[in-house]
Amino acid sequence: MVKAPLKDKTGLLLDIRNLRIEATSYPPGEPPRNIIIVDDVSVKLERGKVLGLIGESGAGKSTIGLSSMGYGRGGVRITGGEVLLNGRDILKGGAKILRQIRGREVCYVAQSAAAAFNPARKLMDQVIEAALLHKICTKAEAEKRAVGLFKKLGLPNPETFGQRFPHQVSGGQLQRAMTAMALCSEPDLIVFDEPTTALDVTTQIDVLASIKDAIRDTNVAALYITHDLAVVAQVADDILVLRHGKQVEYGDTQQIIKAPRQAYTKQLVSVHHIPHEQKSPADKPILSVRNITAAYGGGLVKVLKNVSVDIHLGQTLAVVGESGSGKSTLARVITGLLPPMEGAITFEGRTLSARLANRTRDDLRELQMIYQMADTAMNPRQTVGTIIGRPLEFYFGMGGKERDKRVAELLEKMEMGKNFAGCYPAELSGGQKQRVCIARALAAKPKLIICDEVTSALDPLVADGILKLLLNLQKDENVAYLFITHDLATVKSISDSIAVMYRGEVVRYGPKSDVLKPPFDDYTDLLLSSVPEMELGWLETAMKTRRMASAGN
Repeated sequence: MVKAPLKDKTGLLLDIRNLRIEATSYPPGEPPRNIIIVDDVSVKLERGKVLGLIGESGAGKSTIGLSSMGYGRGGVRITGGEVLLNGRDILKGGAKILRQIRGREVCYVAQSAAAAFNPARKLMDQVIEAALLHKICTKAEAEKRAVGLFKKLGLPNPETFGQRFPHQVSGGQLQRAMTAMALCSEPDLIVFDEPTTALDVTTQIDVLASIKDAIRDTNVAALYITHDLAVVAQVADDILVLRHGKQVEYGDTQQIIKAPRQAYTKQLVSVHHIPHEQKSPADKPILSVRNITAAYGGGLVKVLKNVSVDIHLGQTLAVVGESGSGKSTLARVITGLLPPMEGAITFEGRTLSARLANRTRDDLRELQMIYQMADTAMNPRQTVGTIIGRPLEFYFGMGGKERDKRVAELLEKMEMGKNFAGCYPAELSGGQKQRVCIARALAAKPKLIICDEVTSALDPLVADGILKLLLNLQKDENVAYLFITHDLATVKSISDSIAVMYRGEVVRYGPKSDVLKPPFDDYTDLLLSSVPEMELGWLETAMKTRRMASAGN
């Protein structure tokens, strides 16, 4: 086996100079044109340090991260600048050099670990693959190293964890296994691309702490890509703020958090401060969920247990809890997609049929749903006008100019403008796509809209805009929301009442002012204490508090 060279633990590792990256756009009916994705960006990263890359979607964060591996996504071209890794410009090294450094000198941790692992292979085989491919050590040595990493990253039963398949572990465990895979070949640099974005807050804090400990103990350098400034503040030594492919601000974490200089950075620091006055409920709820028990697998796995909640017209019930708590399953039961084993649901005083197929057209119209992933919720071959116009045709028989006029009105409500009616989903940003989905739901003139994690895939500023839009629409249309989320900042911003769910049960429920007022039950306390704060050292304090609480129990 090839012995890995001894590594200098200090000094400059990554030096990106005047990086320029372009792509080609092909607008319908127009000649192709070049788009600048990254424009004259320069960064330096020393060994053992972490640089946070932060900005909204399209800012160029992931593109810069991938360029540190000499890689560009399909259709993307690196047209200028240098990427020096260990003093060597990897953009000029050719395919042979890139094969040598990827998985050896630089490794990548993707946002979706579930999509990154081969479901047909055991975790151990995948974690040690790069170390064996680059002949860094023997298989026995690699497996021993992997077990040590499993232990360091807090994975259960580290000696046997690698014998599981990807589907046999949780999302948080899989994300940590991917970090172990990146560390196994002892690289100089790891690119973390939104590694905790898809995780709920209680899982996120564990993964974040594990990543930070692993970086410290192995002295690896890291690029940490995220759109959450509070998260990156816990792990980064320096932060580069990006927007539209350009550098906005670059400095040490303390300065960026405490004394941002640029207006855009100041906006990032201050998001989620939406004033929302809690409203008193009307006499009768518009929707009542009573003693619902539901299961998958022919009743073998109960996912909801005796759940009861109410939603009032013009108000928002936030349903919060970690992944697997039953939040989205509750939405499936309410919409008729999953008939419950026990219990009943009443809407406007009438009992809803348990099955969607047996519900009336008015039932369908008055109870709408907006999904988490706007990309998959729309037909990519239909224009925005067709997508929004469909419920107008289906429920109200609108057509022609009448339909088009209403589509234009709805787009104006979404603060988009009627010209978007001719666009296709691929031509829209993430926030614009979600606004189209909201417009489609509103087209049916519903009385209740179920919002299932509608901001979790969005950048903070974009999500902030969507929340403000929803609150304004609620005020104008008097619509009720069932808002499913694991984001406690969103809960505080938008809710009138809150239901906290844990393992299929409602463990805390009531007006927002009561639910968020101590004393708390153990699980609600865990949720609230797991929300990252824009404070240096918050992560260490939070983990210390958690360990003390565990020891006390």
